[in-house]
Amino acid sequence: MVGHTGTPQFPGEDAVALCADIDGLFVDLPPRPRERPTGLFREPAEPPVPHVTLVGCRPEPPLETAIAAAHQATKAGLRRRRVSADVGAVAADGSAVALVAAAVSGTVLSSVPSTLGSGLLDVTIAGDAREPRPAGTRGILDLWFTGRPTRYNLWARHDRTLRHEWAGVALAHRRREAPDRPAGTVFHLDGRFVTDVEGFYCDIGEAINGPGGYFGWNLDALDDCLSATWGAQAPFRLLWHDSAVARRHLVAGHDRHRRAPAVTLDTLVQVFTAHGVDVELR
Repeated sequence: MVGHTGTPQFPGEDAVALCADIDGLFVDLPPRPRERPTGLFREPAEPPVPHVTLVGCRPEPPLETAIAAAHQATKAGLRRRRVSADVGAVAADGSAVALVAAAVSGTVLSSVPSTLGSGLLDVTIAGDAREPRPAGTRGILDLWFTGRPTRYNLWARHDRTLRHEWAGVALAHRRREAPDRPAGTVFHLDGRFVTDVEGFYCDIGEAINGPGGYFGWNLDALDDCLSATWGAQAPFRLLWHDSAVARRHLVAGHDRHRRAPAVTLDTLVQVFTAHGVDVELR
């Protein structure tokens, strides 16, 4: 893992660190206790303040400054102890890609020599309050460590939360240099595992761009992919196999998982047809 606002892998102005791992970035939180509402509207509880540890860390100047100020409790010292960086993953070949919606920000608490090598540190940070990424995201990232997945439907074993994470990892690793298939191409959507809208986004990504492919992870992103160079030039034909699975699961109502109106099969078909795509439900 690499924390950065600029590193050799991620050119920019202020490199923060290259790390072997970031402990606390991927964590499954226990379910929150249900609270009795006291009114019609209620603010959600604040997420916990996590401690994040940069493991086997080679700090760059901004982080070195924060580490040097770790025992300063003055306002100026607290400002110097602040760090903020996006996070990316480094693959086996040394290439790196920025992760979507992954960041470390907070106040440096301490640093100790790391057991991973001479000159490396383990740096503990009191992170800003935010929801950590699910622990299972790490396993999804590992599938891209030596290249993209080569088999279809590896996402199907995951629950809704990790299917969403899968689509985010696919977005981060998408092949920007690959040309669009021309208008009129016929694509096949497997459909057997579209038991939720997150599964649909994983499935359509692979239908258009192969195993580990991306073609949207929400309605707006799907619309964008149909309008730009994301693997398929509209209009095209989409054969949606086993569509009865989606018909049974993607139904109208309130989606408690997303805390929003449910996305139905008909809604998805309407998005495609608005771009001239011929969807055949099989």
